[in-house]
Amino acid sequence: MNPRAVLRPRRAPRDRDLASLAGQRVLVTGAARGIGAAVAERLAAHGARVAVLGLEPELLAATAERVGGPWRECDVSDAAAVRQAVDELVAELGGLDVVVANAGIARQMPVLGGPDGILETHLRVNTLGAAYTVRAADPHLTRPGGYVLLVSSLGAAIHLPLMAAYSASKAGVEAIGNSLRQELRPDGVGVGVAYFAELDTDMTSRGFGTEAGHLLTEGRHPTGVAPLQKGVDAVIRGIARRSRTVTAPGWVGPLVPLRALAQRVVELKRFPALPDALARAREEVVDYTTPQPTHRPGDPS
Repeated sequence: MNPRAVLRPRRAPRDRDLASLAGQRVLVTGAARGIGAAVAERLAAHGARVAVLGLEPELLAATAERVGGPWRECDVSDAAAVRQAVDELVAELGGLDVVVANAGIARQMPVLGGPDGILETHLRVNTLGAAYTVRAADPHLTRPGGYVLLVSSLGAAIHLPLMAAYSASKAGVEAIGNSLRQELRPDGVGVGVAYFAELDTDMTSRGFGTEAGHLLTEGRHPTGVAPLQKGVDAVIRGIARRSRTVTAPGWVGPLVPLRALAQRVVELKRFPALPDALARAREEVVDYTTPQPTHRPGDPS
């Protein structure tokens, strides 16, 4: 049964929820484009004071101009750089009520025979980057009432071919969020984890836009591509309500707790071109969905 056919769409955030966003001081990472930029703009439209952090300085500066807040170019896999950037941005905001750890990358990777370094880079950016962000933000968060939202993915719960590096890194984000929620509960700080299926972003189009990706999916996204607006609505609602779980589109919600069953359904699905897709992926030269620095802390010089 198609869950989209039986689930009612979630209600839009109520006016009183949105009113609570006014004046809140929010830090959003990975805000140069995609859902990070869109969330920052929506928050600012509801009266929040927003700071943004990430790579791609020209795009990031444009986001900052639209939201009227400060920005810093920063590689989230560099713990010292994240600490400095967060300290500076929070000082300019005058405090911090919410942090959205959204920065992330994706790139196809066969588990066997794929290029070296892809798994490591995913873990550094997606998993360690989220951990470094919340560690740097924690001393500044308002208590009680503060809120941390870590952006994971449906890929943390349901795993597809060629997505092992991305899924493993996002499962790590989920684990960090779930542990952090328990650790911060005595302080009155809420922690949410966000799970998205494919949204209409550059990450989706570039991640699935490879030759191997087209072979694997026969040119169709496995779950379809949902409008970016659905993800933004979910995040805004989650921040306003300090939600434990944020999901988009609506059919994703039931799959997260039913992940074992959903994974079995995925594994029973046949991918007729999988051998060809794997062979192509082992040879195809593709970049990460966000260009990465050529040298990272801890890399050989």
